[in-house]
Amino acid sequence: MEGKTLARIGAIVFVAFAITATVIELTREDEPARAAPAPAFAPSVDPLRAEQRRCQQLGEAAVRDTECLAVWAETRDRFLGRAPSDAASRDEE
Repeated sequence: MEGKTLARIGAIVFVAFAITATVIELTREDEPARAAPAPAFAPSVDPLRAEQRRCQQLGEAAVRDTECLAVWAETRDRFLGRAPSDAASRDEE
């Protein structure tokens, strides 16, 4: 085959592909837009989270605040998956 003939065949295949893609796109029906699902319940207010924010705002003074120390201990226990009673028994040992 000559290079010219091969180029023509390639161009014909490309045009056929472009026409097919265009026809498919034009005949496709648009899906109706779905509404975002409403949350099943309002997020609950976590008092621990509010205390963490308060301690954060205290800055360096939070190190000397007994409430902040207790908040950090509870946060650590939650993160580690320990029950508060487990942590209290470990502190007593």
